[in-house]
Amino acid sequence: MKRIAIDMDDVMADTSFKIIQYINERVNGVYSYEGLMTASDVEKKAFYEVYVANNKFLWEPGFFEDIPVKPNAVDVIQALMGKYEVFIVSAATEFPNSMKEKLQWMQQHFPFIGWQHIVFCGHKHMISADYLIDDHEKNLKTFTGTPLLFTAPHNLHIHDYERVNSWLDVQSRLLV
Repeated sequence: MKRIAIDMDDVMADTSFKIIQYINERVNGVYSYEGLMTASDVEKKAFYEVYVANNKFLWEPGFFEDIPVKPNAVDVIQALMGKYEVFIVSAATEFPNSMKEKLQWMQQHFPFIGWQHIVFCGHKHMISADYLIDDHEKNLKTFTGTPLLFTAPHNLHIHDYERVNSWLDVQSRLLV
């Protein structure tokens, strides 16, 4: 059985949506996910600078508890489990409070994925799978299987990987 490794943030969880919400609250901003998806490079850089200066919330308890689930993620991942061995792989150790919160989030939204199939790590280069679905190039460039770049506002400039824009794209690519 082939194996798929799936990232959590901005792949299963709509983390950018919540980050934008938190940034807007802290700087009285009017940023939106849709706006960043179509923003110019200058506008994206400006948002990134604001984000870096105001992102301490990522290390605070509670941030990762209630992030929305990406549309169709639950159904497609459940279907993938019928054809592949699925592992959830997250660089959660960067944000120590996130590990417990991410486990609880998984139990709430993906109760059909057991703890034995959830991997928290720093670097993903040691992950052995046939496919990796991730939103960060740093994880895809060291991956030895087939990398799939999940679209997010921060990776629109990357063109070196096969891109999936949604879970329905993943379904079309991997469940044919």
